[in-house]
Amino acid sequence: MNIHDILKRLPHRYPFLLVDRVDELVKGERIRAIKNVSINEPFFTGHFPHRPVMPGVLILEAMAQAATLLAIESMDIVLDEKSVVYFAGVDAARFKRPVEPGDQLVLDVTLGRGKAGIYKFAARGLVGDQVVAEAELMCTMRRLEG
Repeated sequence: MNIHDILKRLPHRYPFLLVDRVDELVKGERIRAIKNVSINEPFFTGHFPHRPVMPGVLILEAMAQAATLLAIESMDIVLDEKSVVYFAGVDAARFKRPVEPGDQLVLDVTLGRGKAGIYKFAARGLVGDQVVAEAELMCTMRRLEG
């Protein structure tokens, strides 16, 4: 799945779209996506000017966007302007090492279970073969009224 396919599926746009490519997607099971981390990212201006580091919350957001792609592809649904996917929870988040400009962040997400419209995922972020972050994510899909 290239960037054009991702833009058709996710409502996020620059500077908040944090998935550049999907290398592997097995419906109902897992996704492996890529975020290319560039020095041109707007958050590096202030985080931190002397030693740029990708904020952990944005690593979690990138994993959640990959999880959203996995969920909507697994259920064969298309998000529209009245659909939204929200974070419902984050558990056991751990950050192992900083993600810096020039890194390629691999988003490895596995679908756990879905119940009552809430989906649980096991997510890891990797740079090379090193785990840089991991978390259990919960997301929910809702229809907007009005």
